Amino acid sequence: MSGFAFILHPLKVGDYYRKFPWARFLPEKWAERGLAHLPPLVLGKIEGLPVEGWLISCPLTTTMLVNQPYPKVHRVLLKSGQLATKLGAKIVGLGAFTAVVGNGGRELAEELPIAVTTGNSYTVATAVEGLETAAKLVGYDISKEEVAVIGATGSIGRVCAFLLARKFPYLNLVGRDQRKLERVARDLLRETGVAAAITTDVAKALRRSALVISATSSRDVVIHPAHLRPGAIVCDVARPRDVAREVNEARPDVLVIDGGLVEGPAGLVSTFNFGLPAGTFYACMAETMILALEGHYQNYSLGKELTIEQVEKIAMLAQKHGFRLSRLRSFDQPLAEEKINRIKTIVAAYNNGRLQPLNPAEFLDNAGS
Repeated sequence: MSGFAFILHPLKVGDYYRKFPWARFLPEKWAERGLAHLPPLVLGKIEGLPVEGWLISCPLTTTMLVNQPYPKVHRVLLKSGQLATKLGAKIVGLGAFTAVVGNGGRELAEELPIAVTTGNSYTVATAVEGLETAAKLVGYDISKEEVAVIGATGSIGRVCAFLLARKFPYLNLVGRDQRKLERVARDLLRETGVAAAITTDVAKALRRSALVISATSSRDVVIHPAHLRPGAIVCDVARPRDVAREVNEARPDVLVIDGGLVEGPAGLVSTFNFGLPAGTFYACMAETMILALEGHYQNYSLGKELTIEQVEKIAMLAQKHGFRLSRLRSFDQPLAEEKINRIKTIVAAYNNGRLQPLNPAEFLDNAGS
């Protein structure tokens, strides 16, 4: 039987504890350094498909993947890929920061005898669909609102901008590199006719934007409570998260949705606990499953520049094989009806000209008084 594997890694030290609960009794630095020397392990399996699926751990945390010398990181990733090959996988998916290092999976693909995908194409498809779904749910007219893409020069953010330009004519592209932003904006104008604004100032873009997709590769949060305008909707695709958890408490007037989550066909289960509801998976992981189900054992979603064609193809195959956008969630919890109604009220006031204060700092001052 042919199959697939998916490589996971702990985003932070606390994630080790799901597999090794005894490690919580160690000082955090000891746990991180010690467990990082473990070989790649099989964490669990994906069951309920006509192909076999394995979940493989890369023992390096996000900080280690970024800070350790790349040759060392590459060796660990290669061992993880070799374990996938030994198990019988014909394609391996890369989760979280394992999809970022090594030129977006290209270097690993050159050394493995099996296909590799980052899963980014299906992540893009679900991020755009999720933002549009949430925007319509609360009453936004998407043809009139400004949309910000944070991380617009990255693999996910760039193609998100191109897809958004089809329905959202007012785009704000945000990134750290002005020249790269200018290049993306030129390509966007040439291919879609949409003239996007560009900035390296996250706060400036967010003050203007009702809708946001955030997809950076930052280890630290980039969106804080004071950044967002009332009624804003943010689809946070990044892992680790781009949006500070404090936003959930400090800003009841904004909606943050967890991006890149899908529900699989009936009977699809993981024997490893991701902290997601049963039957819910990350889109990057689902892309690996979909390609295996389709028998498409070729590299996919590699490098920094995905294509719209890749995104559209994987979205079509996802539908064919019974995958769909999950119910909306916010900070790992189901989206509460109370929250939806609160945002609807703000959007209705905005649409009717009874504007809420657009300065986030003003809202925070009032909330604290």
